[in-house]
Amino acid sequence: MILRGFASEKTEDLLEAIHQVQQQSPFRRLITPGGFRMSVAMTNCGTTGWVSDRKGYRYSSQDSLTDLSWPAMPSLFLSLAASAAETAGYSGFQPDACLINRYEPGARLTLHQDRDELDFSAPIVSVSLGLPAVFQFGGNTRQDRPRRFHLESGDVTVWGGPARLAFHGILPLKPGDHPLAGSYRFNLTFRKTLP
Repeated sequence: MILRGFASEKTEDLLEAIHQVQQQSPFRRLITPGGFRMSVAMTNCGTTGWVSDRKGYRYSSQDSLTDLSWPAMPSLFLSLAASAAETAGYSGFQPDACLINRYEPGARLTLHQDRDELDFSAPIVSVSLGLPAVFQFGGNTRQDRPRRFHLESGDVTVWGGPARLAFHGILPLKPGDHPLAGSYRFNLTFRKTLP
C-alpha cells in the first residue's frame, strides 16, 4: 500500500532527526559480499542495524564504523512507522531497526528481498523524503516482472503478509533539487528484526 503524502507535514522534522542520527553514525557506502561498493549511502538507528561486508548481509547491535551502539530510534520515527502500519492494516507494529538510505543522482538499489530479519510476520514500512524516485515492486521470485511506482517526498509504502518477501528496488535517481533535501533522496525503512 502506498500512503501518498502521509509524512509530508513531518518532512522537515524527519530530516532534522536524520541529521542527528548521522552525527553519531555517519553515512557510509557498504561493501556487498561480492566485493562491490553500494551506490546508496547508509546508516541505521534503533536496537539493531543492517550491515553488509565480505562476510555477508546481517544485523548487528553495534556500528562497526564507530564501535558504538547504533543511535536510539527517534520517537518521531517510531510513531510515524506505527501509524503508517496501522493505516495499512498492521496494528501493533514496533520496529527495532530503521535503515536510513541516502541516494544521490545515479544511485540505485537493485531488486532484492528483505530476508535478513528473524520475524517475517511484521510489515516493512518505507518513508520517502527529498527527490522523487521510481520504486519497483515485484513478486516473490526474481523472475516476476516488477511494477513501477513514482514516489514523491512524504509518500510512505507499507508491505507485508504474502507480499512481505517481494523483490523490490529503486531505479537510478534522477538529478533534481528538493527545497529541504537538496540533491538527495532519503529513505527510512522500518523493520522488526527479532521475534
